[in-house]
Amino acid sequence: MPTDCISFQSSGYFSKLMQDYLDQKTELKPLYNHFPTIENFEKQIAEKAANFDNNNRIALVETLKKQYENIEISESTQHNIALLALENTFTITTGHQLNLFTGPLYFLYKIISTINLTKELKSKYPSSNFVPVYWMATEDHDFEEINYFNFKGKKIRWNAESTGPVGRLSTKGLEDLFEIYSKELGASTNANTLKKLFEEAYLKHENLADATRFLANSLFANYGLVIIDADNADLKRAFIPFVKEELENQTSFKEVQKSIEDLEAYTVQVNPREINLFYIEDKLRERIIFEDNKYLVNNTKISFSREEILNLAESNPEKFSPNVIMRPLYQEIILPNLCYIGGGGEIAYWLELKGFFDAVNITFPILLVRNSVLLATEKQAKKADNLDLSWKDLFSKSETLINTITHKLSPFTIDLTEQKEVLKKQFEYLFELAEKTDKSFSGAVKAQELKQKKGLENLEKRLLKAQKRKLQDQLQRVTDLQCELFPNHSLQERQSNFSEFYLENGEQLIPLLIQKLKPLENNFNIIIT
Repeated sequence: MPTDCISFQSSGYFSKLMQDYLDQKTELKPLYNHFPTIENFEKQIAEKAANFDNNNRIALVETLKKQYENIEISESTQHNIALLALENTFTITTGHQLNLFTGPLYFLYKIISTINLTKELKSKYPSSNFVPVYWMATEDHDFEEINYFNFKGKKIRWNAESTGPVGRLSTKGLEDLFEIYSKELGASTNANTLKKLFEEAYLKHENLADATRFLANSLFANYGLVIIDADNADLKRAFIPFVKEELENQTSFKEVQKSIEDLEAYTVQVNPREINLFYIEDKLRERIIFEDNKYLVNNTKISFSREEILNLAESNPEKFSPNVIMRPLYQEIILPNLCYIGGGGEIAYWLELKGFFDAVNITFPILLVRNSVLLATEKQAKKADNLDLSWKDLFSKSETLINTITHKLSPFTIDLTEQKEVLKKQFEYLFELAEKTDKSFSGAVKAQELKQKKGLENLEKRLLKAQKRKLQDQLQRVTDLQCELFPNHSLQERQSNFSEFYLENGEQLIPLLIQKLKPLENNFNIIIT
């Protein structure tokens, strides 16, 4: 079975909003700036260059140098950090939570999409520089979303407590988890590489931000990836005017609400708060609320007058943390960014934000749906061939797939369409006859028609069920293969950890993905490993 791909739209795993965005439906065009084509980046470069405060590059470069002080840095990453000081350098950015040991596979695909797009842009626009950036979501506080990863169907969970920003969370206690994971890995060469990577990342760094930076750098440093932790006072100084604007005028709430009205035909991804900022400390991240002329920190006794909170924003901007609505703005203020790369859910909430960006005069980035991948072994591809399955078949829902294959394998036609047509003609004659006699006869004919139609439909269902029993062994092989490729009836990339595939492919895994993935093609890739 050849390596193949199917479009995002036909994969069955993308929302109506994402399908319409990818199809560039007219009604969505006011909600984004430029659609992601290589040609449209020329306009985006010009707009960002004209509207970006280049003074912010100084704090950006200095902060990155400090954040990389304690880890070995590749020449390509070092070079890219230095390039960020130049006015003709732009970034391509993806963001992700600090999931334990990268979490699900799509962590890799996000970053590889980002790296590969910078290569394409450099080839097309050689007079500019393009730097791939991974924005670590260090300020998130939902620990339950990130404290585990799945390995061969088992959940490897970190049992700890966290109430503040996860990036500042101590890595103490991960020794026990490491022992459990090590036993699951086995003793192969690739297993030992993974053990060393986990140990050096999590057992030799004091907090989750440093551990994640080390891990991502170990995986991608040779490709010039730049990793940023924006939970930083120096970076947030550029954000001060926007924090004050949010506190006083709640512009984000007003503008995002307007965009949500334009999205009424779709499921809304996020709803804005009146104030889209948190108050943040080492073990605290709580919403800021305005009540009775006071600014309150939710679930605490902390409160501020208008003057006090504005003074705090000026003196200690690191005390203010943007939520999902404000974080994209913060990103675009401190980075000379052209494009954000994310999953369907992320792009959906970015589509709520353009009106807000316009209102505060910040250039809205191009929005690109990240690469998606199904990794299959040669053995699995051969099984699919032997079962006469296409990749599109395997992407279909389980029940649909089984019905399709049952029809395909059956030596006779299972549906009773021909019989239904015969029945329809018979009753057409009876209805004509009924027109010539008493009305009560028409009612009897109608009742009998419904009864016989239902009877045929029931027979059709029973026939399908009978054939499924007869073809049980072959259908079980189909089901088993689909379950291997789609664990828990979900996308592999949302369930499995990269280490499952590293065990088999070792250090060739990431180069293979780098080689195969094309970020601007909007296809779901099937890669044989």
